Amino acid sequence: MVGVARDSKLDSLNEKPKAAVYLPLYQVYHATMNIHARTTGDPLAIGKTAENAIHELNGDLVVFGVTTLELSERFASFPQRVAGTFVGAFGVLALVLAAVGIYGVTAYTTRQRTHEIGVRMALGARKDDILRLVLGHGLRLMFVGVGLGLAASFALTRFLGSMLLGVTSTDALTFSGVAILLCAVALFACFVPARRATRVDPMVALRYE
Repeated sequence: MVGVARDSKLDSLNEKPKAAVYLPLYQVYHATMNIHARTTGDPLAIGKTAENAIHELNGDLVVFGVTTLELSERFASFPQRVAGTFVGAFGVLALVLAAVGIYGVTAYTTRQRTHEIGVRMALGARKDDILRLVLGHGLRLMFVGVGLGLAASFALTRFLGSMLLGVTSTDALTFSGVAILLCAVALFACFVPARRATRVDPMVALRYE
């Protein structure tokens, strides 16, 4: 009997499909073989039943390594999951550092512009105007940083292909989700000094050096 099977993975979970030929065991003998069985309920519960069925065919066969496909996949993906955990931890740390950096830069530039803010408020600028002024400066930094980060990420994705499972290296949902998260964190980091700037007393700000 000759047929065509769909693509499958032989050596690793992230390998690309490659040509392979399935040969009958009677023609090309191997000392070991894998048997896959579709079950309902707990797969491990029928392990003994499957072993008994095999021994009824040949009592000399040794059955070992009874497990589920899910556990096999988890074991095979262990290096990627460990790497993903470390990368995720460093990503969270980078996110915190980025938020602190944006807050520090925005707060510093706002403090440096205290006199300017006092002049603007003395000339009739409202709190909303000051809020937009400070937020606009922080958001410009944010958009430049996110743009450069996305460009660098797209350039480096080719080196990450072997570490990804179930997602492509240029997954649009992942890139957009991370960009939105970074923008949200940066917006919050900019809002605090911007809100503080709106509470500046114009008379104090005019005397600020």
